[in-house]
Amino acid sequence: VQLQASGGGLVQPGNSLRLSCATSGFAMNYYSIGWFRQAPGKEREGVSCIKFRPSGHYEYYADSVKGRFTISKENAKRTVFLHVKDLQPEDTAVYYCAADINFGECTVRGGRVDDSGMGYWGKGTLVTVSS
Repeated sequence: VQLQASGGGLVQPGNSLRLSCATSGFAMNYYSIGWFRQAPGKEREGVSCIKFRPSGHYEYYADSVKGRFTISKENAKRTVFLHVKDLQPEDTAVYYCAADINFGECTVRGGRVDDSGMGYWGKGTLVTVSS
């Protein structure tokens, strides 16, 4: 199982970015992908998650990013995206994607996406929001 996050960079406040999580090595029929971030000196925070079922997919967001972050997927490329808009300096962090391929669940606890089921992690991509 491999995951690779990309798309980070230096952006000015108010701008947008699209982060990508390329995946490989597991069957794409019952799983979940989460996006997490860790700012300097802070704990890791789960910001979004998408889970896949035969009936469709379901999206989850942390309270802190609702309305600004959107998670989506492109099956053909085995890629999950995180669209982030109206970026602010407090969004500066390393962003990681992770996968739960055992239970395929997304859990929101305390207003944040929980990472307890995420067994596979990719290297992060740095997002810096600064003028």
